[in-house]
Amino acid sequence: MLDDLSNGLLELLEQHDPEVSRILTDEATRQSTTLELIASENHVSPAVMHAMGTWMTNKYAEGYPGKRYYGGCEFHDQVEELARQRAKKLFGCKFANVQPHSGANANVAAFMAMCEPGDTIMSLPIKSGGHLSHGLKVNFSGTFYKIVDYDLDPKTERLDFDAIAKLARQHKPKMIICGYSAYPRVIDFAAFRTICDEVPGGAVLMADLAHIAGLVATGVHPSPFPHAHIVTTTTHKTLRGPRGGLILSNDEEIAKKIDRKVFPGSQGGPLMHIIAAKAVGFGENLRPEFKTYCKQIVANAKALAEALVKHGYRLCSGGTDNHLMLVDLRQRDPNLTGADAEKWLESAGIIVNKNGIPNDPRPPMVTSGLRLGTPALTTRGMKEKEMGLVAQMLDRVMGSNGDAKVCAEVREDVRGLCADFPLWH
Repeated sequence: MLDDLSNGLLELLEQHDPEVSRILTDEATRQSTTLELIASENHVSPAVMHAMGTWMTNKYAEGYPGKRYYGGCEFHDQVEELARQRAKKLFGCKFANVQPHSGANANVAAFMAMCEPGDTIMSLPIKSGGHLSHGLKVNFSGTFYKIVDYDLDPKTERLDFDAIAKLARQHKPKMIICGYSAYPRVIDFAAFRTICDEVPGGAVLMADLAHIAGLVATGVHPSPFPHAHIVTTTTHKTLRGPRGGLILSNDEEIAKKIDRKVFPGSQGGPLMHIIAAKAVGFGENLRPEFKTYCKQIVANAKALAEALVKHGYRLCSGGTDNHLMLVDLRQRDPNLTGADAEKWLESAGIIVNKNGIPNDPRPPMVTSGLRLGTPALTTRGMKEKEMGLVAQMLDRVMGSNGDAKVCAEVREDVRGLCADFPLWH
């Protein structure tokens, strides 16, 4: 239970810094008593949390195992090498760099390794489900590279490979990015590689697995290998590890470039306590029960999606194949916005994020949709039956236009469901 895990830490903090202790206690309570439906969030195990909070944080270990710029790195070498080996086994590849501080940092290094400033890169824009580090103008990617957007088919709201191939022939990109933040369907990595190979001189295929990494690692979603030249991901989300980044490849020359562009190209000393936690997380990912968990994530997503449709909501692309869904709220209520729904649901103990839908007429801080995901609920042990209950709660709140009495009633139901499925059960 959360209380048992945190008592020792909070007792120490209460004596040393009661203000921080209070904040951490409140956050522990919030997580324990709310339903987390943000697709990019999850709940790590006690073992991963413990590793993140260890004395490994005390050491500078610039460089790589066996090639550090500081002494005293014997055990840091061991834990980083263990994380590397586990990551390679997990994804069935030959190379892994476990040092990126985040998924965005992993993408910085990948861009630097494979492209020169000014090179053309093709990606899905953020408004259609891409990520800000894939070419948003105010991000490093949109600042230093020429970004050509490919988009979804406006009718199916799915990837249009004929249109992508046509753009690639026209613009001859140095790199094409696939892998997204809000795309609920299976990604055909082989089709992307075919398009890359048809570009004169060949384009690099970069797959960003940040959202689907756990599903890929367990075979619940197809792997980008052997199609992608370079693969980046976060280590949280469906991998259920600490917040951090990871870069993978099968190409030895690309691997050398990646190492140089992580350190010293874009980062200094690695966060060794986080790398230790990554090793723990990868160890958990390699266990048979993690595959069962990932299968349940997808089953839960499909169940939640079907239940929402029955309540009158439209799902972008017609459904989901993975852990997330994009809900178009306008069919249920033309005046309902993602911003309102997010606020009302949080008051009822249901945590979601407003999200633009393809061709959304509303601005990004308002939106016409929600992005919902099932990794965190699945971590709590919930299954298809509970997804039906969650859909009912969502609709009760949104259907009442955030009525305070309804939100309060749902909040109590949420507390009860959380008590039935406690964190770290």
